[in-house]
Amino acid sequence: NRMKFNIKIIFIALLISSLTDVISQNNINWISWNTMIQQRAVDSIKKKVFIDFYTNWCGWCKRMDVSTFSDPVIVNYIKNNFYTVKFNGETKDTIVFNNHNFYNSDPTYKKPNPNSRGKAHWFAHSILDGKLSYPSYVLLDENLTRLMIYQGYKKVDEMLGILLFFGNNQYKYYHNHLNSQWNSSKKL
Repeated sequence: NRMKFNIKIIFIALLISSLTDVISQNNINWISWNTMIQQRAVDSIKKKVFIDFYTNWCGWCKRMDVSTFSDPVIVNYIKNNFYTVKFNGETKDTIVFNNHNFYNSDPTYKKPNPNSRGKAHWFAHSILDGKLSYPSYVLLDENLTRLMIYQGYKKVDEMLGILLFFGNNQYKYYHNHLNSQWNSSKKL
């Protein structure tokens, strides 16, 4: 009997372990800004960057995590094509971007409770053009040049369209098309 019990325990442990592996494969591996910079330094082929700007008090940010950012198609595509940075728009961390130090606008501010709004981080303020709305998403190209800002909750189909447009470089063709249309209209 003891042998059967031990085999059952081992079987249950293996089942839990394999389920944990499957679950972790269905999650986006969000990393910090500094971790992304370190990863880019060692990667021979650089990827685009997807930044999810959130705050602890943002309900729509939490909804994105449990819905759109949990969808297997989104998870698979974003993991394979982007560095995925999750950035708290009120963090007290200092980061370096384009040889500038960015820090919280009031690092000594103490929130009255954990769900209260805090003070904005200058990186969020800068890269979001001062429009501190959460959730917000910023896409950077392989050279860390900002491509686009999106704001608000996005359903799976909306987010997938955004990811495909930039991940497959369709934005470059669209840009070229607009330029050719503009140039031909000036000739008329």
